[in-house]
Amino acid sequence: MYELIICEKPNAAKKVAEALADGKPIKENMNGVPYYLVTHGKKDIVVACAVGHLYGLAEKEKKGWVFPVFDIEWKPSSETNKKSGFSKKYLSTIRKLAKEAKEFTVATDYDQEGSVIGKNIVVFACKKKDANRMKFSTLTKEDLIEAYENKSKHLDWAQAEAGDARHHLDWINGINYSRALTSSIKAVGSFKLMSTGRVQGPALKIVVDREKEIKVFKPVPFWQIELQGNVNKGDVIAWHQEDKFWDKNKANGVMKKVKNEKKATIDKAEKKQFQQQPPAPFDLTTLQMESYRCHRISPKETLEIAQELYTSGVISYPRTSSQQLPDKIGYKKILTQLGKQKEYSGLTKKLLAKKSLMPNNGKKTDPAHPAIYPTGNVPSLSNERERRIYDIITKRFMATFAESALRETMTIDINCKDEIFIAKGTRTIEKGWHVFYQPYVKIEEEELPKVNKNDNVAVKKIQLHNKETTPPKRYTPASIIKELEKKNLGTKATRASIVDTLFQRGYVDGKAIEATNLGIKTIETLEKHVPKIVDEELTRHFEEEMEQIVENKKTNEEVLSEAKKKITEIMSDFKKHEKEIGKELLSANIETRDELSHLGKCINCKKGNLHMRHGKFGSFVACNQYPKCKTTFSLPHNALIKPAKKICETCKYPMVIAIKRGKRPQDFCLNKQCPSKHVEGEAGKEAKAIAKGKIEKSCPTCKKGKVVLRGSIYGKFYGCSNYPKCKYTEKLVEGPSKEEFAKKKAKP
Repeated sequence: MYELIICEKPNAAKKVAEALADGKPIKENMNGVPYYLVTHGKKDIVVACAVGHLYGLAEKEKKGWVFPVFDIEWKPSSETNKKSGFSKKYLSTIRKLAKEAKEFTVATDYDQEGSVIGKNIVVFACKKKDANRMKFSTLTKEDLIEAYENKSKHLDWAQAEAGDARHHLDWINGINYSRALTSSIKAVGSFKLMSTGRVQGPALKIVVDREKEIKVFKPVPFWQIELQGNVNKGDVIAWHQEDKFWDKNKANGVMKKVKNEKKATIDKAEKKQFQQQPPAPFDLTTLQMESYRCHRISPKETLEIAQELYTSGVISYPRTSSQQLPDKIGYKKILTQLGKQKEYSGLTKKLLAKKSLMPNNGKKTDPAHPAIYPTGNVPSLSNERERRIYDIITKRFMATFAESALRETMTIDINCKDEIFIAKGTRTIEKGWHVFYQPYVKIEEEELPKVNKNDNVAVKKIQLHNKETTPPKRYTPASIIKELEKKNLGTKATRASIVDTLFQRGYVDGKAIEATNLGIKTIETLEKHVPKIVDEELTRHFEEEMEQIVENKKTNEEVLSEAKKKITEIMSDFKKHEKEIGKELLSANIETRDELSHLGKCINCKKGNLHMRHGKFGSFVACNQYPKCKTTFSLPHNALIKPAKKICETCKYPMVIAIKRGKRPQDFCLNKQCPSKHVEGEAGKEAKAIAKGKIEKSCPTCKKGKVVLRGSIYGKFYGCSNYPKCKYTEKLVEGPSKEEFAKKKAKP
């Protein structure tokens, strides 16, 4: 008999086993699923793992395309989702291991999701009513041992119940709203799978409302007057103290007065110094925003990378809303360990030389986890993006302990014919925390020349600028996350995936998030007929209700009962307007499909338009005059393809954009024979010789295959004849000479 510890993922199970083992853990395998045998003191322990959720919600009995539906239950994920088929063997392993266990401990992530995962495994797989609970924020040996020695004798039922309620709420909202939307299109004789959800609808409405603001925005003209001059051998740029003139006549009056002046004097010069506090430690939202600002890594990918760093044991738990670092994490110990990494050694020495270490904690807190911080363990980073996220987390951590930066703002009043122009400049006197947070400090430095009152200014130019007010900015992937947090919609862990879903559904598009015609029409239709579906107040109300479950002020049953009543009312209203809704949504779908797929005029028939289409074998381009015009073009299957909205300058064919994960988007022409895809000169001659077999070269990677000339829609390239066993490729434009070829190290 032994104690069974249940972890959320295989990596975490390995870390827990290594931490608790008195010697080395023994790794066992059951149908390809790893588990570990551990001796800890006098106890025998088996550490097993899930792969995230092993159970998912589903209808108890499927009754066709009906709604509303509330009769749901937890079932094995392998039965509810084909993509989760692999989880079946993990569940089977836990069930078998549970039979011989006498004690059960849950060591999943300490949040609502982790608590639901653990609770479901204990209740459904292990057939137990309760279990011990380990609570930790890092997967370091010290934290895991402490979590085990101080484990709770009960599951964290408040978190588990709140998480359970969230899953039920999301499921019954999502399935009923989505079925209703799809059913409305079926009611008008067509078919299109539609979706929306409890948070997805209000999130889309936020983007659509911003889009409408932009479209109805009417720019208002204003004028600004700029003075360019030189004082004490230093250039200075100043702006009239009025700043924006809303009356052109008033601006013209000032210009008439000062236009030809060549001299001005310093009326006043003031210096003010201020302390710029270090940044607060990262919570998940600020990490996502900073990662996007500095590296243009999306919030969703930032969370994925941070999660990998956490399971590798090099950072703390990332799904936190806290901006505070508690003393107990051991600041000095972490900094000492970070100092073992060459790139941080100099910085950590400066911090460790301080008399005391006090982080500049922020206001936001999280009862479960501290702010994100590096553990000090030396990372083994697999790619550049991981390195960037780890670096920004580490430097942010160090910066919070540094001194404030001392900055100075200088304001100069310049008198020109009794019209006052103001110049401002701010410089850093003492860098303080800036040193620790480089290269992520983005602060403008503008130093003005040293001046005194009554100094003469040689005026070079006085210029009137005609300007207009600008519309509100569109949301970025990072700023929309911040807006959702501000409005208390979704959770820190789900907001990024909600925004990602809006893109997948075709409701929004672009780096600066723009609502598509489909997104706008969907919101307009729902607002007109069933506004509660996109009501952020209703969504926020249930977010607050779930917080009350955590605080033991409400029960799961009370919250779900209220939700079912609201959904029933909404669905009743929906059915009254079903055909009207369907007609409007179908029209929006067709318009959006054509808008997002249109590439340009057909280059053959000249009458039709080329559109991207999806068929049995993937995406392709075809003329909409089919079958009269049978023009088609193939598209690559290993990338997301979007219209480039431009024509190839070489052959005048339409161009598209190929987007691959972790790579820059690539524009290319649809024409496989486009001259731009062929290489001329010496590289071209060599390529032709290789193609004809006149020159033979061995593959520098596998040494077995021959280098051959291949072609794709992107153009010609070198590849190994032993493909797919060997995936060596080489660009022609970078093609080495025959002599250099054997020496060149190729990337597999």
